[in-house]
Amino acid sequence: MSGFGHIQLYVRDPATSSRFYATLLQREPVDASPTFVLFVGHPNGTMIGLWQRDGVEPAAAPSTGAAGELGWRTDSPEEVEMLHAAWAAQGVTIAQPPTEMDFGRTFTALDPDGNRLRVFALRG
Repeated sequence: MSGFGHIQLYVRDPATSSRFYATLLQREPVDASPTFVLFVGHPNGTMIGLWQRDGVEPAAAPSTGAAGELGWRTDSPEEVEMLHAAWAAQGVTIAQPPTEMDFGRTFTALDPDGNRLRVFALRG
């Protein structure tokens, strides 16, 4: 195996999720169709795929969201605060405001399908 390539999220509406992630990531998808959208999620090449839930083969298990998290590590607690303010100003649903936890500073947001998006800075 050459490495981890992408994270796949099953979504209700790829167009809605595409607009959400384009705003959140501040970039356009690199591939898009009516049932699938692909973003470069990280400069290392890791991708985020958004696949329409009712077209997944084999069928995806029903989900109420929050089955897992996507995590973005930042360089500082100040960057956590800055991203929280920016995402909240964009109307992103915040599930957990900036909080100090045992591993460091963090906040958690939700995408349109209820998937968790955690931003964190590890304690030095």
